[in-house]
Amino acid sequence: MNILDKIVLRKREEVALSKMEVSIRELEAAANFNRTPYSFKTFLLDKNRSGIIAEFKRKSPSKGIINNTSTVQEVTTAYADAGASALSVLTDTEFFGGHRDDIIKARAANTIPILRKDFVIDEYQLFEAKAMGADIVLLIAAILTPKEIISLTARAKSMGLNVLLEVHNEVELQRSVCEGLDAIGVNNRNLGDFTVNIQTSFDLVDQIPADFLKISESAISDTETIKQLKAVGYHGFLIGENFMKTTDPGLAMRRFVNELISV
Repeated sequence: MNILDKIVLRKREEVALSKMEVSIRELEAAANFNRTPYSFKTFLLDKNRSGIIAEFKRKSPSKGIINNTSTVQEVTTAYADAGASALSVLTDTEFFGGHRDDIIKARAANTIPILRKDFVIDEYQLFEAKAMGADIVLLIAAILTPKEIISLTARAKSMGLNVLLEVHNEVELQRSVCEGLDAIGVNNRNLGDFTVNIQTSFDLVDQIPADFLKISESAISDTETIKQLKAVGYHGFLIGENFMKTTDPGLAMRRFVNELISV
């Protein structure tokens, strides 16, 4: 059993427990549930923003603790001020040190789209995301069947949520693309063993239909890589560890963006 298998197994237990603790009706009564989610496309293509989806992440299965001192409010607001097009907030607790309250706190402090970064296997988690104040949900092709992706996408769109489909190879991409998706993300990290290879994004870019926003995720640590990815057609770039491993993630992002836009 690889890391991804362990995460999904544990996630099924967590979702079952959450369903017993909090009903969908209670989620629908949450203060954030009735807000209109921000448009991912509008913010991602805004020329006054960087195209970066900046991630708040405390730890990972492969690296252990990355940053357990910075708070979600200070980091996400600094990201937004530095020009982030969207925020990514981990809500998985056991493997990534996240919490549902992290999105609630980030939402209260920011006025740009927030991605709930988690391992969605059940539509209950979509209701959770809406109740937290998320604007975007992540569907990972590696853990879902094509039928599940279609069903979850339809449910998410009916709730006004944006949907980011994550793939890791051409097989996942070809079997998983469906109507309703807003963006397709190519994760350069193998979720089986957590190794990374930026070449994955370059190999798959031309396979992604032009109807969707194209996102490159993980293994991005320098501005030259972003310039190369933009040149081949990517619109967005999910970066977290490169900023979070520093003592001041917001400052790290600001310097990165300044370098990115400098001539």
